[in-house]
Amino acid sequence: MSISIDPDAVSSLHRYKMPRKLGFGRVLAPVMFRAICQDGCWSRGELVPYTAISLDPAAKVLHYAQSCFEGMKAYRTPDDGVALFRPEKNAARMTYSAKRLCMSPVPEPLFLDGVRTIASYCANLVPGNSGESLYLRPFLMGTQADLTVSTSASYAFYVIASPSEAYHSGNMRLWVERDDTRAVVGGTGDAKVGGNYAASLLSTGRLRERGYDQSLWLNPANRSSVDELSGMNFFAVIGDALYTPALNGSILQGITRDSLIELARDQGHLVVEGEIHINELLKQVDSGVCPEAFACGTAAIISPISVIGDAGSSYRLSKAPGSVAQSLRQALLDIQEGRTEDRYGWMQPLEAIRSS
Repeated sequence: MSISIDPDAVSSLHRYKMPRKLGFGRVLAPVMFRAICQDGCWSRGELVPYTAISLDPAAKVLHYAQSCFEGMKAYRTPDDGVALFRPEKNAARMTYSAKRLCMSPVPEPLFLDGVRTIASYCANLVPGNSGESLYLRPFLMGTQADLTVSTSASYAFYVIASPSEAYHSGNMRLWVERDDTRAVVGGTGDAKVGGNYAASLLSTGRLRERGYDQSLWLNPANRSSVDELSGMNFFAVIGDALYTPALNGSILQGITRDSLIELARDQGHLVVEGEIHINELLKQVDSGVCPEAFACGTAAIISPISVIGDAGSSYRLSKAPGSVAQSLRQALLDIQEGRTEDRYGWMQPLEAIRSS
């Protein structure tokens, strides 16, 4: 399927000036990719100028939350090229999320056309410093306008982009969330849908008043074992092994998580996917049996954890960042930024279409 390129989109790229300070997700590229689905039939994708989206006030997405999204990155390579990291994994996960919400999935070729088109045309906007990237946000929403509690017959798929620094720099302070639940087994916990993130905001507001950065969510079935953070997966070095909660239906299948498990095993680490009981973990942190822990995700890559707060007590990790987190972060970045051989086949180089 060919892509339609709006001449005004190309003109907007020519006029665009990159700000010196990027932050994360705050600077938006001046173009976006769009495709429309009606009764299961998808239109041709098009690159258009970035602009506000017009929605009918009765659109399903506004009332019944038929919406899912992905987060992924395009990286600058040493030869001044651009490459995507495991985009087929994002395509597959969006399909899973869409089906969970009874939405028409974006065909994988259309999804990949969208992210490749945006990354190629925005090649000049991919930052060159290590740890920076062009963050891509594909999203899908139901647009049919009526108030019946039913699936939409029409959908809109977009890809927008943001030249960005790392999501969270420095160490992270976690608060154990023992009262609220973000997602449940049988719900949408293992899908990347907006409602999961909305459910985390009340907890986030409370913990920030206490001086913490992120919630550490517990499994809703037992309230005793660790699941994940609001938008990141969790790892802990306990004794001689690297532990991470097993995928259980309420944890998102993180692409960075999957990549780090493979890298860690290749580095010789014993990786254990299983239950991490929070009370036992806090004792292990306090005794030094667990000297380091970290969170991971597309946006942040790896964020070392320095403190875990719980019920008025603070448990400090003795190594933040620790050697395992540092080694894995560097190994992953070396692949993503093209400094080492990609023997996993994770990177997809793109033909950059220069905007100027």
